[in-house]
Amino acid sequence: MSAATVGAEMPAQVTLDDLAAMAAADENHRYELSPEGVLSVMPPADPDHALLVTRIFAWFLTNGYGPEQVVVDCGIDVGGGRVPDLSVWAEGRPPRRARSSYAGTDGLLLAVEVVSRGSEIADRVTKKVEYAKVGIPHYWIVERDAGNTVHRLDLDVEAAEYATAGDPQPLAWLLTTIPDV
Repeated sequence: MSAATVGAEMPAQVTLDDLAAMAAADENHRYELSPEGVLSVMPPADPDHALLVTRIFAWFLTNGYGPEQVVVDCGIDVGGGRVPDLSVWAEGRPPRRARSSYAGTDGLLLAVEVVSRGSEIADRVTKKVEYAKVGIPHYWIVERDAGNTVHRLDLDVEAAEYATAGDPQPLAWLLTTIPDV
């Protein structure tokens, strides 16, 4: 498909309903929309990325979190549509549809992003600001370096921004602990 074809079919202003329709029609890409209306189209996760998310998912499950609490690739409404790699929800408060097919953030405790080539700025800067603005209490960024370094951030509610919660740790070390979310 050419850029001209995509451009001819693209609505002037993309809504969450449009975003959901694009995602449903195209399993080969992930679509996200910033609150300002900027559309991002990314390739699907590579196997290493998927394995990192699966390890974190299994860690939460083996430490007492239920499958309705730990969710992979759940779109959330942050004024636009974002899709954290993994999200953790309060017990008894699983994701619930807000606008379109995107969940609201009520009950959302933690958003986790695994940084991939091409998503560095979005994961380290843009999403950090957006997630803080909607009040997600915890945000983790997992690097794709040799140790899969995890940066754990806690929301400073008064400042409406994240503060570092301890030193960055290798994922292998984190997975030997008990989740504290």
